[in-house]
Amino acid sequence: MSGPAVARTRAELAGLLAEHRAAGAPVVLVPTMGALHDGHASLMRSARESLGPVGSPAAGALVVSIFVNPLQFGAGEDLDRYPRTLEADLEICAAAGVDVVFAPSVEEVYPGGPPQVVVEPGPLGDVLEGRTRPGHYRGVLTVVAKLFGLVRPDVGVFGQKDYQQLVLIRRMSTDLCLGVEVVGGETRRDDDGLAMSSRNIYLDADERTRALVLSRALHAAQAAAADGAEAALAAAREELAAVDGVDLDYLALTLPDLTALPEGPVAPGTQARILIAAKVGTTRLIDNLPVVLGRSA
Repeated sequence: MSGPAVARTRAELAGLLAEHRAAGAPVVLVPTMGALHDGHASLMRSARESLGPVGSPAAGALVVSIFVNPLQFGAGEDLDRYPRTLEADLEICAAAGVDVVFAPSVEEVYPGGPPQVVVEPGPLGDVLEGRTRPGHYRGVLTVVAKLFGLVRPDVGVFGQKDYQQLVLIRRMSTDLCLGVEVVGGETRRDDDGLAMSSRNIYLDADERTRALVLSRALHAAQAAAADGAEAALAAAREELAAVDGVDLDYLALTLPDLTALPEGPVAPGTQARILIAAKVGTTRLIDNLPVVLGRSA
């Protein structure tokens, strides 16, 4: 099985994509920080299917970036211990039909040090994850904007596990007229229901068992949502209360764009999103699910 071409520099990336651009073929980007798992692979496979067979310039190029972005890690977070598994990642990319892997150094992405011009996420960057991790989404949006500029994709594919990130990147692409269609892929879960995450490797056996309450709480809320927002939140809290050793950061129920639900009763069939973040041991996990509030007539 032949693997993807690997670009370490901007010049190498441009050279590898030149043939596809000359053919007028689309380019799809799946940005990652590496330590790839089947959740990432599912995004790649979906992108590959949308482009057509691998190896033909006319079919378009599937690009995966692998870059641990220091700008999105705050003080005391796990930048230094974040797993870096490039050889295994390349095997996953090859199996998914990736054409090009862009795996630059920090100096290649940020020549001269941290950028002086950054992308501010606005008010949405200060709630949920942004409240707990100040500056996190500034770092995320800045690196994604740089990757969009370097790769110049037609489509960017992101997972829905970090739903706030997906909403912000969509808004950035629209507000800044970047011309990139931002697609969200469904969250992949292990057989026990835990959302796939590169950080799951930090969990020992006991912590992993306790971590399963996050997905149970979300599914409980989803099942109770027909009785309204308060019933959905109460069902989630009941599940969480039954498990010790889970340090809840937030449990939030919002509209799909992450704005607040309207006060008072909502119309039957209202689409919403329930989001959760918690620490299990020293590992911080996030998850979310769509919910439909109220009973349809």
